[in-house]
Amino acid sequence: MAGAAMTATFLAVIGGASLLAVTARRLRPSDRLPSLEGWALADRSLGPGWTWLLLGGTVYTAYTFTAVPGLAYGNGAPAFFAVPYTVIVCPLAFVLLSRLWSVARRHGYITAADFVRGRYGSAPLALVVALTGILATMPYLALQLLGIRAVLTAGGLYPPGAAGDLVMVAVFAGLAVATYRHGLRAPTVIAALKAVAVFVSLTAVCWLVLDRFGGPGAVFDGAARALGGTDPAHSPLVLTPGQQPAYATLALGSALALLMYPHVLTAGFAADGTRTLRKVSAGLPAWTALLALFGFLGIAALAAGVRAPAGGAEAAVPMLVGRLMPGPLAGLVFGSIVVGALVPAAVMSIAAATGFVRNVYVEYVHPTATPKRQVRVAKAVSLTAKLGAVAFVFGLRDQDAINLQLLGGVWILQIFPAVAVGLYTRWLHPRALLAGWAVGMTTGTYLVVREGFSSIVPLVAGSPEIYAGVAALVLNLAVAVAATPVLTRLGVPRGPDATDLPSRPHSGRRPPTGANNA
Repeated sequence: MAGAAMTATFLAVIGGASLLAVTARRLRPSDRLPSLEGWALADRSLGPGWTWLLLGGTVYTAYTFTAVPGLAYGNGAPAFFAVPYTVIVCPLAFVLLSRLWSVARRHGYITAADFVRGRYGSAPLALVVALTGILATMPYLALQLLGIRAVLTAGGLYPPGAAGDLVMVAVFAGLAVATYRHGLRAPTVIAALKAVAVFVSLTAVCWLVLDRFGGPGAVFDGAARALGGTDPAHSPLVLTPGQQPAYATLALGSALALLMYPHVLTAGFAADGTRTLRKVSAGLPAWTALLALFGFLGIAALAAGVRAPAGGAEAAVPMLVGRLMPGPLAGLVFGSIVVGALVPAAVMSIAAATGFVRNVYVEYVHPTATPKRQVRVAKAVSLTAKLGAVAFVFGLRDQDAINLQLLGGVWILQIFPAVAVGLYTRWLHPRALLAGWAVGMTTGTYLVVREGFSSIVPLVAGSPEIYAGVAALVLNLAVAVAATPVLTRLGVPRGPDATDLPSRPHSGRRPPTGANNA
């Protein structure tokens, strides 16, 4: 009976998401002609409420809600790097996203590579920015499906064999169709259900945990004992001095990388103005609190004696939910996490498709493509990306997707100089940026692969471990800064700047003539 009630509640949540996706067309402000801006960015028409739901639902993925508590379950304190990381994102989004939105709106840019193309007048630099974004996004998309499968399996909703695969395909198919038809509007309306379901279900789970254990102190004490820590001064739930450099650089590097992901920029570009983005950035800490509570549930799973399968720590919280909650509430939690995967998965596929159309197809294949044709191609590429993610999940080991996503975080960080630094100065030469990108990509990949696909690496034997992405970014910037004066002295030409932003750092209160300080 409990299993039937859980299944019914789960199906009700998924069904509600499907019904909401059908209503996405109501977000269309007018009967405009088809355009990539309309399909991929909802005509840049989303107000503060919708933007907060979409951006929060996109940044805080379902896999994050299972991986962070899974990391806390397996490793203790290091898992909570996600909290300062997402806190750092908020002021960065307040500053960078609003400025980038202003430039993109004025010039009709839809992707970060569009901005780089206009800022530096360099097609090769824009191409590597676009391809890096697509390359980093695809394994991230696959991880959303892995999150769905982990939740369904832990809840007993994933039958063995081909039947289970069909269940996941069915869950994903409705969103794929809605996204194909309505573009970004589909995940936007589903994000509303995600927010309500996740906040309500998480509150219920945390209340049950605290009621059972008698308070947070008892939860942490029980988890420390489960991890083998008997001495409070050396608890596994407290960072050691040797872990602190890795913790700090991982939090900083992840925050810088997050705002470079195409799906995050797509959600930000859909806002109706810079004021909206600033309001939303100030409200994102509510989602960070949610993430911290999910991490706490990983600790609670340890205290409760949950035994996650080997290599499957992300199942710890779903298993805890199944143990503590009655069937209907467990179904609500499982449904909310699955819906939580659908929103970022849809935005990721839209962002990857948009980057391909704008910066590969139109730039190199069909420069005279009409807006209608661009939308048609983007829809096809978006659908192909979803199908590719499904095939990836079914065809390869889960660890392969995780390894590629770890590399993706290192890779996407290497476009930070071209995009974020380019918002404030054009002093760096585009070819120097290309050289820095190549060195950063090579170095970051080497460091991660050398350590067996761990993104936390020692630079040399015996040195403190740090995040490989930050090490690669520092080298990237060093190469770009060192090469710029050399290329300038050699007279290597730059492309024209079409953005009207300041071309070089300046001092004083008055901006240079023609500068836009949006």
